[in-house]
Amino acid sequence: MPTYLYEALNSAGQAQKGTVEAGSSEEAVKQIKTQGYFPTAVREQKVKGGAAAVGGAERIRKKKRSTGLSINIGKVRRKHLTLFTRQLSTLQDAGLPLLRSLQILEGQQKPGLLKSILSQVAEDVEGGTTLSDSMARHPKAFDRLYCKMVNAGEIGGVLDIILQRLANFMEKAQRLRRRIIGAMIYPIVVITVAVVIVTGIMYFVIPKFQDIFNDFEVELPGLTIWLINTSKWVAGSEGQTIPGAVWILGSPFLVWLFFTLIRKTGPGRAVTDIIRIKIPVIGGLVKKTSVARFTRTLGTLISAGVPILEAIMITRDTSGNYVFEKALTKVHDSIREGETFAGPLRESKVCDALVVNMIDVGEETGDLDAMLMKIADNYDEEVDVAVQSMLSLLEPLLVVVLGVVVGTIVLALFLPLVRMIESVSSGRL
Repeated sequence: MPTYLYEALNSAGQAQKGTVEAGSSEEAVKQIKTQGYFPTAVREQKVKGGAAAVGGAERIRKKKRSTGLSINIGKVRRKHLTLFTRQLSTLQDAGLPLLRSLQILEGQQKPGLLKSILSQVAEDVEGGTTLSDSMARHPKAFDRLYCKMVNAGEIGGVLDIILQRLANFMEKAQRLRRRIIGAMIYPIVVITVAVVIVTGIMYFVIPKFQDIFNDFEVELPGLTIWLINTSKWVAGSEGQTIPGAVWILGSPFLVWLFFTLIRKTGPGRAVTDIIRIKIPVIGGLVKKTSVARFTRTLGTLISAGVPILEAIMITRDTSGNYVFEKALTKVHDSIREGETFAGPLRESKVCDALVVNMIDVGEETGDLDAMLMKIADNYDEEVDVAVQSMLSLLEPLLVVVLGVVVGTIVLALFLPLVRMIESVSSGRL
């Protein structure tokens, strides 16, 4: 019978360590609880040597010979990780052993980073490591939030339920992200095409008109002179090191690179996050998205059984916004000192009064996790409405801007032509 190492708290809150013999981790948890302890970590003791270890080593060697070379760069895509989580929760709910479930899911993965990681996780689990500990060794796929929820499921013996909640959480987060990205595709495509077309007109068309104007020696109005000078800058005049067209077409990449480098520093990240929240229209969308994200994350962790202080710290580290990280740090300190959740959140003014009041009610009724999930669902809908409203505002704004740009070019080109026609008709040419 396997031996399980455990860490637990006694009735006085003191840490205890020991071992129990049980047929499974669930039985081990039950035995620990019967001793009057609250288990915080339970893992099977590894068996060094023996036939099982030899067989496992032989299986690993065979697997390495069969898989060959694999180049793993970057991180696992959230879409693939979400699908894996849903499939693992389904297999666990069906009653399959954990190791068998991992081997099945590994076998159906395409060659890549996730397949390689699942192979290593399955090997660790077969060697006696808990699923959460083995996943924690691969931060490219499983972040801190993921591992803590899996650990809570293992301790409580409800891994299948926790995986279902985790899959639901990830699917809703993916759905919200897809809605925002999908709404931004249209204006980005329109702006990109418009910039390319206008740059092409400046580079190829305007110089032809300039030659015509020079041949007829027409006096050019100020608007046309400005357009021709702009065209020369875009095409690259004498003495100009880099044509303006290169700056125009490369500016999105330069802005992205500058923004990325700035956010690598602590002060830069803080300043950019504060500015994003203060921008009209966009700031409201960023704030609603952040509220939906942190309430859903915190609600999911609390419902999974993660201690409140640890859940707040995990939520803070995954909130993705400096303003909310600062507010959640104050909340953590407040709860640690025996005060309320809602108090420091109300003082920080990062959330609407409705959110703070709902959290306050959740604290009083002892149903904080359910209240947080309701807030998240509500704000998901508000984000969807805000995205649609912003898109409705952008469409006519883009039409007006493009109309002004095209109208300016047409007017600048046709004013000299009108003067040429008047000169011809009066017989001066």
